[in-house]
Amino acid sequence: MPGELSPEDLLRQLEKGGLFPFYLFYGESEFLLERVLNNVRERFIPEGARDFNLQIFYGDDLNFNSGEVLDSARSFPFMSQNRLIILRRTNNIAASSLESFIPYLDDPMETTCLIFVAEKPDFRKKFYKAIKKSGNAVNFKKLYDNQVVPWIMKMSREMGLNIDSRACSYLQQIIGNRMRDLHSELEKIYLCYGKADVGLEEAKKIAIYSRSHTIFELMDHVSLKQCSQAMSVLKRYLEEEGKGATLGIVGMFIRQFKLLWQAKAVMKRGGGATDVSKELKLHPFVAKRLEQQSKGWRRDELERAFDLLYQADGFLKTGSEGPLVLENVVLSLCG
Repeated sequence: MPGELSPEDLLRQLEKGGLFPFYLFYGESEFLLERVLNNVRERFIPEGARDFNLQIFYGDDLNFNSGEVLDSARSFPFMSQNRLIILRRTNNIAASSLESFIPYLDDPMETTCLIFVAEKPDFRKKFYKAIKKSGNAVNFKKLYDNQVVPWIMKMSREMGLNIDSRACSYLQQIIGNRMRDLHSELEKIYLCYGKADVGLEEAKKIAIYSRSHTIFELMDHVSLKQCSQAMSVLKRYLEEEGKGATLGIVGMFIRQFKLLWQAKAVMKRGGGATDVSKELKLHPFVAKRLEQQSKGWRRDELERAFDLLYQADGFLKTGSEGPLVLENVVLSLCG
């Protein structure tokens, strides 16, 4: 069975001037999906001919009719070599209605590109199974941690922004792998600095995700057993975010201690920061910090930390006072 396509595969097809008659666009990265879809729309149909050759349908429309979509797909283009049909929200279309598209997949209109867009397709259904079997399913995945900085650098070059790797690592630390938010921050930085060099300090002045940064500060202070600093950051974070943030903090702690455990396991085998980066799919900047932090933890301390965190999670879910539980957690972990 053919494998799925990557967004890069599709863009290479577009560069060569042609697309397959149909695709399924799906995946977790809505930002990347919409970016590629816009690229297809702009380059596949000339601007002056889009009114006649571009149609968008919605699967959750009360008046949705698959026959209308198929009639449009089988129509010849006008004043253009191609037609583009986009069918959004196919998740909302009944299985029986979706199956009416299967004969079209076997004999599509060569001058039409029909793109089905689904948030979470169920590949057990006949339609999705058929379109995946064709090899025309494009998966828009979220970035792995080790892909974030290269992606930021790539987006920066496209904008004409000259940003260094430390600034990129900082943006990753405070924002994570959310492409839309990362792109938004890069736009703000470009509006402020233009083509001037942008380093860590410049990025810090512009980036607005100080609250997100605070949670990473908390993880770092606890990982280094810096009790007073950790308590100060925890208090500030809870003042900003409120009691509702307590479960999220425990979740972040569990993630952090899993990373410390995994980093320590790599180092026990004789590995270093480079191996941690490769095996855990982390940026070298993050891997180096984890390598340093994990040295301060014995295996039995990490096991105790997991027990403590899972107990705290249980207390919070049964209505215990969140800030008090977290204060005890931080004191116990740092101690």
